[in-house]
Amino acid sequence: MMDLSVVIPMYNEAENAESTLKRVGDALASFQGSYEIVAVDDGSVDNTYELLNRLAQIDGKIRVVSYQKNRGRGMALRTGFKASKGEIIVSIDADLSYDPRYIPEVFEALKAERDIDVVLASPYMPGGGVQGVPFLRLWISRLGNRVLRFAMPNRIYTSTGIFRGYRRKVLDSLELESEGKEIHLEILSKIIALGYRVKEVPAILKGRKKGKSKFKFKKTAVSHLVFSFFEKPMIIFGFLGLLTLGAGGLIGIYVVYLRYAGILTPGRPLVTFALLLILGGIQILSFGFIALQIVSLRREILRIQKENLDLRNEIMGESKGKEAGLKR
Repeated sequence: MMDLSVVIPMYNEAENAESTLKRVGDALASFQGSYEIVAVDDGSVDNTYELLNRLAQIDGKIRVVSYQKNRGRGMALRTGFKASKGEIIVSIDADLSYDPRYIPEVFEALKAERDIDVVLASPYMPGGGVQGVPFLRLWISRLGNRVLRFAMPNRIYTSTGIFRGYRRKVLDSLELESEGKEIHLEILSKIIALGYRVKEVPAILKGRKKGKSKFKFKKTAVSHLVFSFFEKPMIIFGFLGLLTLGAGGLIGIYVVYLRYAGILTPGRPLVTFALLLILGGIQILSFGFIALQIVSLRREILRIQKENLDLRNEIMGESKGKEAGLKR
């Protein structure tokens, strides 16, 4: 086992690969401990894979993991996590939107605070900042993270960033499924449900200088909205339920006024409409409470999965120990 693994997913990053690995290596030049840089080629169709292999032959600390078909950032990260050997694993993007000098800081934060399990680099928290990011993309990102902040049980400023540090035990306890950028939300959702502690540290987010951005507005927006709904279903059910119930109540008050004013026309559909709105609002709120129970049940399932994974890892560890003993 090593002290630190730095996982970098790459897709068509031939323009950035060499400078990225050099800057990460420079940032770790004074690192006191063992480390590796795990570059994951996510099925690139340019010469990223060949370039990474050439760099790995020059620098023994670089390891290359690859597969043929492009699967997305989530798959790349999952592959990198599985291949890494570090006790602490830091993930960072290939275009270095975050300066790699933060890597040792994230590592030290996890080493210094034993009760912290995950550290997030956050440009949107007090002390963080943004430089050179296009206005529209920045506005979308800020809005999305603000919505997610209300959806998360913990008030996290930046939920979507890739620059994070994890203890190995955290990643080993998760059954990750996402293949796209929504993996960042999946990881946060599951670690919070399992009771792991999360800390944010301020960082500067910079715009990409070389290569093409992989940002897709529609896909990103949909994933954020769906995630928010699943994390806090009462955001939607509660709003719609109260809105419908309130509209029905107001119409009901108006009907009562007409009745006592003596100007209510018999057989008017307004009464029926008010009753339907009130009953509909109650029904929608009921769906919200049921959804809350489902969320609670999901968290229990995640805890059971974690216990099963911990048990499996323990058994595998004992098995490997016995095999090593027999070989001796």
